[in-house]
Amino acid sequence: MNNLEEGNQLTLDFKKLAKAVAATPDILPVAVQHADTAEVILLAYTNQQAFNEAINKRRAIFWSTSRNELWEKGKQSGETFELLDVYVNCEQNSLLYKVRPRRGNICHTRNRHDQPRNCFYRRLDLDTMALENQNP
Repeated sequence: MNNLEEGNQLTLDFKKLAKAVAATPDILPVAVQHADTAEVILLAYTNQQAFNEAINKRRAIFWSTSRNELWEKGKQSGETFELLDVYVNCEQNSLLYKVRPRRGNICHTRNRHDQPRNCFYRRLDLDTMALENQNP
């Protein structure tokens, strides 16, 4: 079991954004929302190239800060996402993509039934500060 992805201990990576920006300084965060359920399913990053690809192809395409390359979500698994709407925040420094899955969910992790799930599958218990898996 991967404790970071499946454990119940909170270990937030407060350095992630600094590392991402150091590797690729011209990126914006993108909140990704399921168009049908309004659930926030992913937080990703985009740069000008990924943004243009997403708009042109109407698919969830991002910039992978870990691989430093274009990343079409679900391209290898077949669980791709249609890009329906793009919203820009007031300061034009973050985006919201509304997407619809063509098949499955968005996260690279899977539940105990080997089904893909959305990325925000754990809830923080505010009393114990433990993570509770909502889709084990």
